[in-house]
Amino acid sequence: MPDIVLIILDTQRRDRLSIYGHPQQTSPHLDEFATESTLFERAIAPAQWTVPSHASMFTGLYPSTHQVTQATSKLSGSYPTLAEILQADGYHTAGFCNNPLVGVLDTGLIRGFNQFFNYAGAAPNRPLDLTRTWVRRKISQQWRRFALHVSQYFARSDWLFRISLHPMLTPLWTRWVNYKGNTARSIDDLIDYHKVHRGGGQPLFLFLNLMGTHMPYRPPQDYIKRFVPDVDKAAYSFINRFNADAARWASPVEEPLSAWESHIIDGFYNAEVAHQDYHLGRLLRYLKDSGALEDTLVIIATDHGEGHGDHHFFGHSFVVYQELVHVPLVISYPQMFPVGKRIQTNVSTRRIFHTVLDVAGITPPIDESNPNADVKNLSLARSTNCAPDSENGLVFAEAFPPQTLLSVIEHHHPHLIESMLLTCVRRGVYQDSHKLAVANNYIEGLFDIAVDPTEQVNLAEQNRQLATDLQNKISAFVQLAQHYHTDSPYDGSVSPDVINHLKALGYIE
Repeated sequence: MPDIVLIILDTQRRDRLSIYGHPQQTSPHLDEFATESTLFERAIAPAQWTVPSHASMFTGLYPSTHQVTQATSKLSGSYPTLAEILQADGYHTAGFCNNPLVGVLDTGLIRGFNQFFNYAGAAPNRPLDLTRTWVRRKISQQWRRFALHVSQYFARSDWLFRISLHPMLTPLWTRWVNYKGNTARSIDDLIDYHKVHRGGGQPLFLFLNLMGTHMPYRPPQDYIKRFVPDVDKAAYSFINRFNADAARWASPVEEPLSAWESHIIDGFYNAEVAHQDYHLGRLLRYLKDSGALEDTLVIIATDHGEGHGDHHFFGHSFVVYQELVHVPLVISYPQMFPVGKRIQTNVSTRRIFHTVLDVAGITPPIDESNPNADVKNLSLARSTNCAPDSENGLVFAEAFPPQTLLSVIEHHHPHLIESMLLTCVRRGVYQDSHKLAVANNYIEGLFDIAVDPTEQVNLAEQNRQLATDLQNKISAFVQLAQHYHTDSPYDGSVSPDVINHLKALGYIE
């Protein structure tokens, strides 16, 4: 069985990567790796923000089924995670995570990992440092338990969450509580971990989440000079105010940004992209130089993108426009994914789940009660050959509004909630080159994304039949997705009951 490395570039916009056409060389190391891999041109994230999107990649299910749509949600025990299945089939599983929403909150997303290392939050958890004394390790463990408890409390308290977003407090927790983790350390640790555990008798599944392109934007000076060559005191003053106003990060904008403001935000964001790419390049170079790529499936994707005022939205909270759900996807495994091929089919990144199981040789028998059973046909390897894609290019994206952020907007800009339909569940459906976006049952727009990739021209009025047909497909999708939804508790360990559940589903023998 091959080793597997899953790399998620958290909050990475597809259109800011040079491999996808950005005019600046923002991602030379990913570009080089992509030319030796299979690149997907039309990969679509199943959700617009971290928690539901990771839940979909880890379970293969759309959010309407797995229902992990809030920071307070917890994955049902009815849905085995990718790590659980691989672990039960003999893989050694480890996570290296820079996003606290994945690694710190009790959402169930870290089920099945033998070891899970967090680089975000007040108590980072790195691979055991044997140079520490026993007393220091015990103190660190106790502090970590306390910090995790506090983090859970903040996630469940609207009042505390709102207070933490005050411009006087935001710079404190974003700088001193490892909000974006530590990209360099997590990659260093993964490389060292791989060196120790590779060839140890068990195949490896290593998950890495990088958070470098998330707000706030504080790239190193040399990267700022490269991507914002005209930076001055006014630019630094503006970006510092922007970084401090965390409530603004996810709030709609009533007035569009000025061209100068957009230029500064875009430049600082692109600098973060390039800085993260430098560190990603160190990992990719190690995998290549060590010979690991010869028998390792490497998947590089994004959980979602980011809005910078596009369509009057910032952040990644409420909509399914392209800047949020049209994401990069690169897969390296020459035995099944052709080198240098660019795939034009619409595909969902939830199928990362099926692809990993397919490459690992885990293919349960077809069972109509299990929406993930058809691993072979849902594997993205199928989209690289001449066979018809199993979903025929029909892909969905869902945006359930985060309740904590709705509460923030209610206190800062309550009039926006109704005028911008912020309480609505938004969905998008892709068919061939067309995309329909809806808010509940209201059609927001029909777009031909092949010729209008930024969704500026709404074709719904002039093509009502297509809009109606696609809206009907969304309705049928929701009905089916909710049909598969179940809810059962989970105790957080790979117990005999879990093993029996995986056997019943056919994932393991």
